[in-house]
Parts: sequence; C-alpha cells; structure tokens
Amino acid sequence: VKFNNCAGNKGVRYETNSLDFKVRADGTMYAAHQVQMPSKQLILMVTAWDPQTLGRWEAIVRLLVAEKSQHNGHKPKGRKTVPGELAQQQSDTLLPWRQHHSANGLRRQKRDWVIPPINVPENSRGPFPQQLVRIRSDKDKEIHIRYSITGVGADQPPMEVFSIDPVSGRMYVTRPMDREERASYHLRAHAVDMNGNKVENPIDLYIYVIDMNDNRPEFINQVYNGSVDEGSKPGTYVMTVTANDADDSTTANGMVRYRIVTQTPQSPSQNMFTINSETGDIVTVAAGLDREKVQQYLVIVQATDMEGNLNYGLSNTATAIITVTDVNDNPPEFTTSTVSINTSAHCTSRRIQSLLRNGVAWQQKVVRDGTPRTTCTRVLAHSHFGSSRPRGPREKMQHFAAAVDYEMNRAFMLTVMVSNQAPLASGIQMSFQSTAGVTISVTDVNEAPYFPTNHKLIRLEEGVPTGTVLTTFSAVDPDRFMQQAVRYSKLSDPANWLNINATNGQITTAAVLDRESDYIKNNVYEATFLAADNGIPPASGTGTLQIYLIDINDNAPELLPKEAQICEKPNLNVINITAADADIDPNVGPFVFELPSVPSAVRKNWTITRLNGDYAQLSLRIMYLEAGVYDVPIIVTDSGNPPLYNTCVIKVKVCPCDENGDCTTIGAVAAAGLGTGAIIAILICIIILLTMVLLFVVWMKRREKERHTKQLLIDPEDDVRDNILKYDEEGGGEEDQDYDLSQLQQPETMDHVLNKTPGVRRVDERPIGAEPQYPIRPVIPHPGDIGDFINEGLRAADNDPTAPPYDSLLVFDYEGSGSTAGSVSSLNSSSSGDQNYDYLNDWGPRFKKLADMYGGGEED
Repeated sequence: VKFNNCAGNKGVRYETNSLDFKVRADGTMYAAHQVQMPSKQLILMVTAWDPQTLGRWEAIVRLLVAEKSQHNGHKPKGRKTVPGELAQQQSDTLLPWRQHHSANGLRRQKRDWVIPPINVPENSRGPFPQQLVRIRSDKDKEIHIRYSITGVGADQPPMEVFSIDPVSGRMYVTRPMDREERASYHLRAHAVDMNGNKVENPIDLYIYVIDMNDNRPEFINQVYNGSVDEGSKPGTYVMTVTANDADDSTTANGMVRYRIVTQTPQSPSQNMFTINSETGDIVTVAAGLDREKVQQYLVIVQATDMEGNLNYGLSNTATAIITVTDVNDNPPEFTTSTVSINTSAHCTSRRIQSLLRNGVAWQQKVVRDGTPRTTCTRVLAHSHFGSSRPRGPREKMQHFAAAVDYEMNRAFMLTVMVSNQAPLASGIQMSFQSTAGVTISVTDVNEAPYFPTNHKLIRLEEGVPTGTVLTTFSAVDPDRFMQQAVRYSKLSDPANWLNINATNGQITTAAVLDRESDYIKNNVYEATFLAADNGIPPASGTGTLQIYLIDINDNAPELLPKEAQICEKPNLNVINITAADADIDPNVGPFVFELPSVPSAVRKNWTITRLNGDYAQLSLRIMYLEAGVYDVPIIVTDSGNPPLYNTCVIKVKVCPCDENGDCTTIGAVAAAGLGTGAIIAILICIIILLTMVLLFVVWMKRREKERHTKQLLIDPEDDVRDNILKYDEEGGGEEDQDYDLSQLQQPETMDHVLNKTPGVRRVDERPIGAEPQYPIRPVIPHPGDIGDFINEGLRAADNDPTAPPYDSLLVFDYEGSGSTAGSVSSLNSSSSGDQNYDYLNDWGPRFKKLADMYGGGEED
C-alpha cells in the first residue's frame, strides 16, 4: 500500500483489522503465517496513523486469490483473455459451497465454507447498485442454479438494501450505508434449482458497515453552570462537561477530547482553569480567585473527535459559566480616605441599596465581601439618599430615594463608617472600624437582554415532524453601544420537544408535538428560554413561548363499556354504548357505529342502533340466543378529516331474564357457561322448592284462620268427645302444628296398622263389617282443597260404625310438656245438674249411647 501525508511519511505506522496479515513500514503487506483462504477474495481495512499528530487515515484493500496456473504469468494457448475478465473472476467470485473428491472420482460428503465478513464503507458515493461480491456453487456446471438472499436488508425491513442477480450470483448494495442507522447486516444466501429445490444449504453472510467520521460531538447542554470558592487552591474541582459522538467509539471517529478555547475575563491569569481532555472535568490550575475582582468566568469548551486532532477531527463548543462564590476574607479596613463607586445611569433604588450594602469597588477589603457581614453608617446626609430599616444589630442601610439619571447626577458624596459583624476567615484578624468618604459615580453598565414579546404565542397543528422551524424567539440587548453577542438556551422545556439555535434564537422541534399529552394545558404548551450576553459580568433574561396546538385527527375512538349483560330474548333490554375520543371537535363525534361483516354470525345475531352522535344501543336480532359469553366486535368511526376508525370488542353475557328484564340467578350461572340440561335441572328444583314452601305457608294460614273463626259446639271444658289425637307427634304441645293428614284416612289392612313407622303407638282393633267409601286423597293436595277433604272424611267417619275409636285398649305415650291445654280434671259434671246434652244427638251413631244416657228424654 502507498501512503503520503505530505510530511515524508516519517514515523507513520500501519495496522490492519486482520490477525492474518501485517504491513511493514515501507507499505509492504505480507501474511503473518500460513493462511488458508476461504474464498477468492478478502477485504481488509488498512490504517495509517501518525503517533505525533494522532492523525489516522483508512483505506480498503481487497486481496484477490488467483489460481496456481496463473502465478507464472502465462496465459493458456489458443484462448484470448478479455481485459478485466480475469480480474472480475478473481475479485468478486466466492465459492461458499465446494465439493471434495476422492481419488477414484467418487464424491465425498459436502462441507460448507465459512464466508468472511464483507466490509462496506458508509456514505459511499456510488454509483449504485455497487457490486459487493459474487457467490456461486460448483454445481452450476451441472445444472442451472438460482441464487437468492434473505434477511434484514434484503426481504425484511429495511427492504432491498442488498440485491442479488439470481443467475450470476452477483450481490449488490443499492444505496449509501449509514453506520449510525445500522452497523451490520446478517443475510443468508440460498441456491436452488429451476424447480425451486434446494441444491445447497443456506450460507450466512455478514456485512459490516465501516464507520466514517461523519458526526460531530454534541454537548449534552449548551450552557453549563458551576461554582468555586474564591481563594481555592489549584486542582480544586469545579464542574464536568460532557459531549457525545454518534460515531464508533472504538475508533478515533468517536473518541472525543476536550480543551478550553477561551476564558473571559483573563484575570488574574489567562489560564485560571484547565480541563481533563478525556473526562471533561474542569479544575482550577492557578491561584488568585478573588470574587471582589472577578465574580464570574465564561469558559468556552471545545470537544473534538479523532482523539482531539484539530486538522481532521470534527468539533463543537459549549459555554461553561463559573461563578466565584464569596468567603469572608476581607477585614473592615479602608485603604484610602476617599472611595469612588460607579453605578448604572438607570440603576433602580434596589440596585443602589445592593451597591452600598455590599460596598462595590470601594477599594477596601471589608466592603467587597458579598455577604451581610458589614455595617455601613452614613455620617453626612445627602438629599438624594434615604434610610431603610436596619438589617442587623448595628446596620443602617442607605439607598437612593429616586432612580439615578446619569445626565442629571454623575456623582454623589457620602461619609460612611464600616465595621464587621461576622468573624473573618481563618488567619484574618478583625480590625477596628473605619470611616471614609464615598464618591458615587454614575456610569453605564451592562444590562440584561430582554424579549420584546414575552409570553409569545404561536399557533400550529399538532404532529409536525421533527426538525420543523416554528419561530425565531430573539432577545434585544439594551446596551446599544457595547459590542456584545447574545446566546440562547433552554430554561424550561417540560416535554423536551424544542431546540433553540444558540446564535439566532431559531426554535425547531426536537420531537413530535402531541396535543393529547399531559404537558398540554388548555391546548397550550409553554417553554421558557434564556438569553445571555457576553458582557462583563454577563447578564441574562428569560422569555416564555406559548404554543397553541391545533388538533388533528390522530386518535381513534374507543367504546365503553368493555363488558355488558343482556337477556337471551330480544326486546327485553339493550346495551347502551358510549363512544369516546381523545381528540376535540371537529375530530370527534358524531360517531358511526356498525357491525363488521366478518364473521357473519355477528350481524346474524346482533343489531346496533345509533341513538345520537355519541351513543348507540346493541341488541339481539334473533328471537333466542343461548346463554353464554360472546365477543361482539363493533366498528366505530369518528368525524375527522380523514376519519379514523377502531374495532372494539365488547364481552356480552347472555342470560335468561325474568319479566322485568333482569338476569336471574340461574341465568347468571348459565351465562357463566353451564349446559342446558344442568340449567333445566336447577330450574325444576327451584320451582319444586318454591311450590312446597308456598303450599306449607298457605295451609298454615288456613289452619290458623279456621282455629280462630270456627266456634265449638260446646264449651271446651265440657267437651268429653273422644277426639282423634296423635300423642307421640305433638312435640312441644299444641304449639306444634305439624299435622299428618294421612291419619285422617281409613287404613286398608291390619298389616298397615301393625307395620306403622315408629312413633305411631295407637293400636286399635278394627271390627269386621261393611266399610264406606272415603274420598281419594291426591298425592299433592291443593291448599284450597284441604278443608273440603277434611269435611268429606268427617262425614264418612260419622256414618261408619266401624270407624275408630274402637272399644279396645288404647296406649298413650308421654306427650311432653309445654301444652297450653288445661287439665282433664276440669271435665266434671255441672254442679247445677241442669246441663243440656241434646246436642249429642247431632254427633252421629258413635255418640248415640251418650245421647240416650244424658239426653233430655221422657225417661229422665
């Protein structure tokens, strides 16, 4: 390789990006060891660099592997070689697939080659398409082969960056590459026959984009603020500035170095600070920092890539504002009996207070400290001054009673006394108080820049692309006779959407402005900018920019609710749907609601009705839909220009409902996924249970009513009838109303009587005779038929001579306590003896004997 740096190439060194090849000092490239070449060409990167100037230069070298027969330089006889044909064959043809043959001509197992990476420099000027390499299979002599490539950059986004000739296998790059966009590509090469059958296994191709120095270093901030105490020793840390380079950081293209360009002011030395070239740390390098002399330094810092080479590297600058903070290092001592103070021609009274209180430029140590450690007392009054309230135990503040006009009053004379209240810094002793005459001279000073239109308002549509110029937000420097430059920077940008040109104040977008962002209040985005001049000391002013964002239709509508419930039959209830859109009018409603045509079951089962611009109703179209959960897609479209639509899926629970259109409990269970059989079984069980409860309640009420309304034929105390009682089932006495109606029926056989269930202890002997026909009792009697059933059974029993009670032994069990009935001892004969027993004749044949014994016949 040949290289010339216009300086005789003294000390220039060469490097390669391959371990297999090296370059001598004279430019000769040689193999470092025995190398097995994997293909017919090899691309290397050779770098020439100067250790003294740190300059680096790169070049691409393509090694061509020639056949052994061509090394002697002789051409085969009888064949003409077209100029460039041999070079083309040697330079760009790779055999990623090869065959190994045995001595007898039989083919051995195929082994694929490992293709070395292909290096492509970025920002190539073409022409395009530019050939990179040619791939081929050694089977192309036997059959026709078609080549193709797949992967990112070929058939995947970004599309068609690389292409290949399917017949010749030549691979091309179609446009310039950008390493910062994508540093490498991984493709796969395929070889198939004319029928699409695979001939060779796919081969991996790795393409690396070689970095070029096409990006400048960028500082994170344009203005850095730091501070350092006055009197700090050399080596004291101040601040750190940082710049980033988008180029490859492993090469000189992305290696950033820092240096200080200028320092303003250059007092007491022009090199008060130094910066670490690699880290960006700024430290003090000289002593003599004195806040009373210089309160602030402006340091211009430069960042350069190519390891700081100013001849070939790209650079950028930023401003570091270093404030010298005050310490109490000045005793209260006047150096002269007469002191002069300069103040602004248009200085306000508050500014004059600060000047007097801090003792600007009085040329004595104590007054130059900027903290309230001193006491100044006016001895000789002046008509232009007034006194303010004390700020300390012995302090009286003097100030101008009116604004100072340079043309009217250029000087004022005062006599002051000064003393120090706070202790001085270490090593400084407190001195006695002093007096001095003060001459205040009015001079023109640096005033802060200001924005003529503060709270500037601009209007634009949201969604403008990044880099769009919005406006120029420039400031005016009131110092017309001073040659000063104003630099701009951001002070407040909540969403980090804006950039401002540091020189002219031009504002561009750094991101897409979104009106629906949380940083927007009432469609207005607000940012604050700083304008600073380079005066001594520098002054700055702020301005607010308000951006009113006009809405565009960039948000698709949404539907609420996401879940709903409906009856399985139509016309019982509907689902109310609401549409919402993050945009504003006119990019919102009225909305269009519709059901998709696919799948077809949606429009077959459902229908949607629009109520107004924001609301619609979803209901069933068919007469019945099985209970369950259905996903119903609904397309909602807004009224923007162009309109946006969204397909929202609503989960609808279909369940059986009652007559009021409310989903029943069983219906809700069915909607959750139970089968039809299980639902029917649950419904039948619920109906039977409710019927039994209802029958029991009605029967209880009817019995209670009959017990209170039916009048007994005789007084209960005189009633001596043999009533039918179930003594073993009374429980807690007559309070237990659990009657067994089966006891009112005539038993059919004696076995039925003897085989009664335990608890029925009455065993009567039934006489043999004709039996009347008792009414047939239904399995489940209707509550309204119980009274008729009892009356019919009573009439049949009255006319049945064989009906109980029989004249037999009756066994009575203990009934238990708690009965409200009185004692049987109360059933005695009337003491008067005139009891009328004629009603016994109405009680039937069973009481005929009693009627004969006690009735009022003639035999009495």
